[in-house]
Amino acid sequence: MRVLFVEKQVDYEPQGIMHLSSVLREAGHDVALAIAAQEDPVQFAYDYEPDVVAYSVMTGSHTYYFDLNRRIRERLNGKKVYSIFGGPHPTFFPEMIEEPGVDALCVGEGEGPIADLMESLENGGVKPDIPNWWFKIDGEIVKNPVRPLIRDLGALPLPDRHLIYDKHAYLRDAPVKHFLASRGCPYQCTYCFNHAYYQIYKGEKRGSQRPVDSIIEEVNWVRSQWPLENVVFIDDLFVIFDDWLEEFAEKWPKEVGLPFFANVKADLIVRGPHKVDLLKKAGCTTVSMGIEAANDRIRTKLLKRRMTREQMIQAGNLCRDAGIHITSTNILGLPTSTVEDDLDTMRLNAQARISYAHAFIFQPYPGTELGQFTQDNGFMVGTFDDIPTIAWDRSILVRENEAEARQVEHLQRWFAIGVEFPWMEPLIRLLIRAPHNRVIDGIYWFIHKAWKGYAISRRVHPTKFSIRNLWNAATHFFRMDA
Repeated sequence: MRVLFVEKQVDYEPQGIMHLSSVLREAGHDVALAIAAQEDPVQFAYDYEPDVVAYSVMTGSHTYYFDLNRRIRERLNGKKVYSIFGGPHPTFFPEMIEEPGVDALCVGEGEGPIADLMESLENGGVKPDIPNWWFKIDGEIVKNPVRPLIRDLGALPLPDRHLIYDKHAYLRDAPVKHFLASRGCPYQCTYCFNHAYYQIYKGEKRGSQRPVDSIIEEVNWVRSQWPLENVVFIDDLFVIFDDWLEEFAEKWPKEVGLPFFANVKADLIVRGPHKVDLLKKAGCTTVSMGIEAANDRIRTKLLKRRMTREQMIQAGNLCRDAGIHITSTNILGLPTSTVEDDLDTMRLNAQARISYAHAFIFQPYPGTELGQFTQDNGFMVGTFDDIPTIAWDRSILVRENEAEARQVEHLQRWFAIGVEFPWMEPLIRLLIRAPHNRVIDGIYWFIHKAWKGYAISRRVHPTKFSIRNLWNAATHFFRMDA
């Protein structure tokens, strides 16, 4: 089978389609990738003549992919092509199977399901009872249950990085590359998909870790093929299992020795400060933790993040005192919150000595508890289809007045600078009152991008300085939606 993955843009290595591609190639299928930001995916599909076109879709980008799929099918001039969709949006909103041009969608993990579907298609047609798949067959919707989660992550083939690096020069040549050491998260944060994910996979253990040796094998293989100076682990949470972390801290410095970035959780760090020691021993240079909201009611009741302000400040101090930089994630414009709450969150980040603070404007994603709360209580303007592709441009929540919504949107641009320079808060309060227009929005966007670029390149993922790397990184960074 000839399988074409289509992506709107690629900001960093998409672990999902790389894993799917490796499984497909191992089964003998031909796999290609079209990136719309670099080429015309419709023309690419016409030239490649795929049997299957596959899309990995997040809420906010789904309408773009529906339209793109329609154009690809029209351009293929009646050639029979099978269109499949996977990723977060189909998993939590499988009713999208009813959209024109959607032949099948995958709910949950995709490696086994996509291999089974390709085998079925290769043998002459769709076998309608393949677990994890919803099919549209002769106008009828067929819904299949999910299969068990993959537990032995070490048994999977290594992700197909050639799929990305052969196509994307910046990611291929960049000294910073992204890896995945685990899947899943045991916590119940209401804004996150994980709690909804385990409603689909009822009774399943929450979280699986790759064997340390498997991770080391992948990183060393990548380093032997492409530039690599700094490793970014994008796992939801890197420090859950002490025995795994101890093995990692023992083996990584000896067998790899590269600096790395990982995600932690403030209360886990405070209750187990030895985790910081293990991260430092392994060579960790930067960690990230979720602060999200300073307001106790919003954080503990609305978001179900049961940790205190003091724990977040203490976790920040533990990491910084150990010589480890720390970034944070924060959510602005939450339902029932105010601009003052968001400014308080900015101050809490400064108290926690955050090296760079990421701020996102809340989006009520379907399938999440907080998304449902937002919809049920009338906080949304429009529907889930109105959610923007990225979570830092605008809010779709109902606000008491337009000025408050505008202040939240402007604050997102100034948030990290306010964390770095707390004395600027009075000025930031004035700046966020500005109207929306092309000049102001453009200036705020540029200042935000410039500061983020500096902090990421010098603190979060530091690498050896070169004019070429700086130019390539800046060009890529300013082109990204993110």
